[in-house]
Amino acid sequence: MTSSPSRKLAVSIERWPIAGSFTISRGAKTEAVTVVATVSQDGQSGRGECTPYPRYNETPEATLEALRAMQEPFATGLDRAALQAAMPAGAARNALDCALLDLDAKRAGQRVWMLLGRPAPRPCTTAFTISLGTPAAMASATAKAAHRPLLKIKLGGDGDDARIAAVRKAAPECELIVDANESWTPDNLEQNLAVCANAGVTLVEQPLPAGRDEALARIRRPIAVCADESVHDRASLEGLRGRYDAVNIKLDKTGGLTEALAMADAAHALGFEIMVGCMVATSLAMAPAMLLAPQARFVDLDGPLLLAQDRENGLRYDGSLVYPPEAALWG
Repeated sequence: MTSSPSRKLAVSIERWPIAGSFTISRGAKTEAVTVVATVSQDGQSGRGECTPYPRYNETPEATLEALRAMQEPFATGLDRAALQAAMPAGAARNALDCALLDLDAKRAGQRVWMLLGRPAPRPCTTAFTISLGTPAAMASATAKAAHRPLLKIKLGGDGDDARIAAVRKAAPECELIVDANESWTPDNLEQNLAVCANAGVTLVEQPLPAGRDEALARIRRPIAVCADESVHDRASLEGLRGRYDAVNIKLDKTGGLTEALAMADAAHALGFEIMVGCMVATSLAMAPAMLLAPQARFVDLDGPLLLAQDRENGLRYDGSLVYPPEAALWG
């Protein structure tokens, strides 16, 4: 790596209020706390956003420090290829990987998908999330979103049969996918899958805790089951065969778009369907994930729709139809 005094990396923590609250089996939150990396060189700059996740032992403060530790390597020539070995997969590397891609695209005067030789993203339908709550509360929230074609229903263990019944009644025409966020057990797994199948649910995401999901290989799965917490990058794919039918690829897990694209190719080769997912964050975090959409059976990039306000030049949402980013946002 060669020294380039004009190369700089700046990092910051941002807080974005959520419209109402966002509740899953692990708890509720009222704001999205993100970390943004900004890289600059020769008058051009690129940005990347990540959402540190406590489930993976990440905090905004630790993520900030991990990125600050990369300021000197970046200043002396660190590129995306070297970054993959220099940092572990996770939120911090995601922010820097996406910032470097944004910078590379701007310096080349090309859209990022052209630079990567990938298909141009097109408008696509995103899922819209219904937070965990009582059956009545979830039915009320679902009724307000019943015009959307695809809903993602957060479940939480006990009482999920009543929740899914209430949601289906409130949205008889919607395609439903559900996310249990590791809240089911081997004892209620088959019953809950059957309830979901009877309600016409298309896919169930992460029903059992990661590392304790062996029961999925021992039962007949009446609907597709998708790994989320059980899958992070390419190294975790092989161990999922026989247990899962699909994988949820999130850039904050893979450590950036570079690994996410390679992971999507590898997942397809192993026969997995793909969901592209997100944390609750702004359009800056969603934009790179749009490059995965052409390979995905399900797109779940509704993070900005859950915020009280998105950032400037955010993605365009027309109902549940999300459009590719403009260059002013990213890429």
